[in-house]
Amino acid sequence: MIDISTILKWKPKDKWLEIKTIDAHTEGEPLRIVISGIPFLKGETVLDKRNYMMKKFDHVRKAIMLEPRGHNDMYGAIIVDPDNKDSDFGVIFMHNEGYSTGCGHAVIAISKVLVETGVIKLNEPETEINMDVPSGTIKAFVKSKNKEVSSVRFINVPSFVEKLDAEIMTPKFGLINYDLAFGGAYYAIVNGRNLDLSINSTTSEFIDIGMEIKHSIIKEIKIEHPTIADMNFLYGIIFTFKPLDKKNHSRNVCVFANGEVDRSPTGTGVSARAAVHFKRGEIELKEALTIESILGSTFNVSVLEETNIGSLNAIIPEVEGTANIIGKHTFWIDPDDDIGQGFMLS
Repeated sequence: MIDISTILKWKPKDKWLEIKTIDAHTEGEPLRIVISGIPFLKGETVLDKRNYMMKKFDHVRKAIMLEPRGHNDMYGAIIVDPDNKDSDFGVIFMHNEGYSTGCGHAVIAISKVLVETGVIKLNEPETEINMDVPSGTIKAFVKSKNKEVSSVRFINVPSFVEKLDAEIMTPKFGLINYDLAFGGAYYAIVNGRNLDLSINSTTSEFIDIGMEIKHSIIKEIKIEHPTIADMNFLYGIIFTFKPLDKKNHSRNVCVFANGEVDRSPTGTGVSARAAVHFKRGEIELKEALTIESILGSTFNVSVLEETNIGSLNAIIPEVEGTANIIGKHTFWIDPDDDIGQGFMLS
């Protein structure tokens, strides 16, 4: 019998880039948090650092998000210095297409990981964390008892409705009705039952129609965030359905980036939906909605208060969910391995 433990003594070549991560999932949606290996990112703000990463080190994103190390639905985060002196850290979010402006499931997973690993000291019953993300500052609270983390809630950035009852003509699926709202990123929200979709539809069906709606809206309208120009793009399409569990409010299936399907209910997405429901007078302040994911896992979302952003009426949403740590990884990137630089099958 061979001694397989010999591999533990093996070391990669000096020219290989080493990236270390800790992986988690939030209600089924993965998050790969970079621990070390990313070169220093220049910039005064998190947005500046995000743009620097995009211009100088996007090959690293591709290597750890895409195959063979990742997959089409992988999601990642890089911890950076914060913008504000009162914040604990900043975060850059990344995925198969590039970089996002906000991510609720990542906020929940990062908060759980940093408290559970001792990076941030646990204070029961809640540990407060302040993080700067491209869309603003997020305040998270890690709930725990007997040193066991039970859930994470976070107060999101101002969320608002851009359009209600809008219409878009698509080449294959005809006229689609949608609401357009911002919850840290822009989403078009569509009633899935009007499109002959069901929660039992395949992910490829959701991706096909979701990406057609997304591209049709992008061609038709210009999105302009009231204060931050870097937010000016449509991030995802949310299909809504009746819940499987009658005690819950509804179910989300979110298609975002370049055809990723969110396994969680989508933190920024449920924030956008809360803004829509509040605008329509369908929920009250502090009223909690439990929204299911494609898997049946749930987030709770509520409207904490009303506010304004620019000239628009907005809300401050709070989202709560759970996350779990699933592993640590050491990845090596060989500059001579062309396929290993990252690829995605269409």
